[in-house]
Amino acid sequence: MKCRKFVTRQNLLFLLVTSICLPVLAQIQITEEQDNAIQLDTLEVLGTAQEELKQAPGVSIITAEDIRKSPPVNDISEILRKQPGVNLTGNSGSGARGNNRQVDIRGMGPENTLILVDGKPISSKNSVRYGWRGDRDTRGDTNWVPADQIERIEILRGPAAARYGSGAAGGVINIITKGTTQEHHGNVTIYRNMPQHKSEGVTKRIDFGLSGPLADNLSYRIYGNLNKTDADDKDINKNHTIGNFATAGREGVRNKDINGLIKWQFTPEQSLEFEAGFSRQGNIYAGDSMNNSSAAALQAFRDPWIGRETNIIYRENFAITHRGKWDNLSSMSFFQYEKTRNRRLQEGLAGGPEGNINSNDFGTISLRSLTGHSEVNIPFYAVFDQVVTLGTEWNEQKMDDPFSNTQTVTEGGSIPSITGTNRNTKSSATISSLFVENNIELRPGTIVTPGLRYDHHTTTGSNWSPALNISQDLTDTVTLKAGIAHAYKAPNLYQTNPNYLLYSRGNGCWGAGGSCYLMGNKNLKAETSVNKELGIEYKQDGWIAGITWFRNDYKNKIEAGQGIIGTATGGTGSYVNSDIFQWDNVPKAVVEGLEGNLTIPLHYDLTWTNNFTYMLQSKNKTTGEPLSIIPEFTINSTMDWQATDALSLQTTATWYGRQTPPKYDYQGKPVSKDGKREISPYVLVGFSGSYEFTKNLRVTLGVNNIFDKRLYREGNSKDAGAYTYNEPGRTLYTSITASF
Repeated sequence: MKCRKFVTRQNLLFLLVTSICLPVLAQIQITEEQDNAIQLDTLEVLGTAQEELKQAPGVSIITAEDIRKSPPVNDISEILRKQPGVNLTGNSGSGARGNNRQVDIRGMGPENTLILVDGKPISSKNSVRYGWRGDRDTRGDTNWVPADQIERIEILRGPAAARYGSGAAGGVINIITKGTTQEHHGNVTIYRNMPQHKSEGVTKRIDFGLSGPLADNLSYRIYGNLNKTDADDKDINKNHTIGNFATAGREGVRNKDINGLIKWQFTPEQSLEFEAGFSRQGNIYAGDSMNNSSAAALQAFRDPWIGRETNIIYRENFAITHRGKWDNLSSMSFFQYEKTRNRRLQEGLAGGPEGNINSNDFGTISLRSLTGHSEVNIPFYAVFDQVVTLGTEWNEQKMDDPFSNTQTVTEGGSIPSITGTNRNTKSSATISSLFVENNIELRPGTIVTPGLRYDHHTTTGSNWSPALNISQDLTDTVTLKAGIAHAYKAPNLYQTNPNYLLYSRGNGCWGAGGSCYLMGNKNLKAETSVNKELGIEYKQDGWIAGITWFRNDYKNKIEAGQGIIGTATGGTGSYVNSDIFQWDNVPKAVVEGLEGNLTIPLHYDLTWTNNFTYMLQSKNKTTGEPLSIIPEFTINSTMDWQATDALSLQTTATWYGRQTPPKYDYQGKPVSKDGKREISPYVLVGFSGSYEFTKNLRVTLGVNNIFDKRLYREGNSKDAGAYTYNEPGRTLYTSITASF
């Protein structure tokens, strides 16, 4: 522990010194270059590497106007899912927790999607226990900012996302909030939806935003949010469930958010931002469990809690950000402290009861994350116009989970390497990073952006991530873009913790040879992926057309191991000498597909926008298993008509292709009967209209799923095939915004 603390302090000191010295060293470099008569007068036309990467084919931008015209019910993931390459899936292909759908980019799964707010990482979902099949009972991290307080959302897929380090192998969602203003402004939005089917949950929410000056060089921004989405009725899936299971609908959620920011512009070129926020997300329990067991003993704990809160996430965040301009260069540095308290009813850790409420006692899992980041952009001319970005990042996570490390070894036998009781409840990891990028204009219309990132993880060691992106103007209207990058994801704190133990009497054991344990593995390698994309885009007079091929060659994906590493000794009854498995690296996996977009300006006030995603393959190369259950293809189409200055109308349609389930069950046996069923293609159509009565009053009315296409969750994929989630039916909604 002393050594670990010493390393942590060293890393923090290194980051502090680097964040101070980088701009100074860069300024010295510029001065030396000026002394050597290197030209600097043509640099304004070239952006930074980060700005250039946002022009890559795998990047989409959702604006505040887009959100206003099609407001989400609660979570912005409902808007994100309409972007190319983006779907919503459960945390794993098992179908467990299937209605907790999260953002899945290019089929890499929610665990490979990095969520940022104003460029700062959000890690609250990591405080939720990680299950045997990669399951988490979490809604993810896309619901911490009220939709009406978002300025824009940047979605980065493929090579463009690799610059952000661990967890961005699939992509990055960067939520940019509305900033401070030089005049006093405020807004309040009230939203309500009205499902046609009474068995589906109703949403009511209100959020507000205020901003303005406090002094000549001091300004503020504050926003808040209250939301309640009711749970689906407990019997919504009745008569649709496969076998003797208790399969719940979508659980509800209560949100309370408050966030404040003060900006101090102490010189025209230098500013400091101080931010503090607090959020509470509590569920409204609908009866879900990991394995959907209908055993009377499990139901006895579950049923009394339906309609009540069984888990509550408290998130606190504090950040200080410095932005500066130093003659020709610029810098940005921030420190963020994030604390998550995951208070929930205790759950089982073995077999069918795993993930099921087994107590009326609450406990708290705490996760503390500290992130420091500093980067400087240095423009110069040496043969070509160039902008170099030098940066450093440091991230430490510490978790205390007194409930997930308590699985006993009485029945299955003792394990030599760990104690049966009173195991250490704490775990931690630190990633220290350095990165460099260079945006080079080789000639007008030709931009090359190489990059290199180095990450050192306290458990898995070092990782190098090179990247190269190229943009080439073929004509005034046609651009060819290509990228390749080495992406990286460190194992989570459960996977590397030898004290984290799960147990099965046989049904969950690969090979089904008898009872078994699954334990953490401190010798895991980091997951890596070589992400490639090649795209071509046409732009002229409002017309936009493009197509992009992407392929991610995945290596060392972490899954529950299939190789026995030892045998427990002792045990009771027929469960003596249990096999021991551990989290392990899968040799290879691959994701490949096509993305496209087409925008047609039908009239000066009427625009037709389309995008599609076609998955060519997504599989574990060893087993052939899909990495996640997503549609084979997805087509999104939007007709946007600005009928008058005050009235805008929008029609949307999304066509989801067939969805295929995994090939094998938990024991490694091929699925049979209902477990083979696919979801056939289906279409969701929506309509909305927004009218501005005055510049300070706007009303939006709409309907989702006009043709009332519903899906029902029938169980986990082993028994229900791809029918692992509920698709809600026709729903009316209204939104009213008042501002000043």
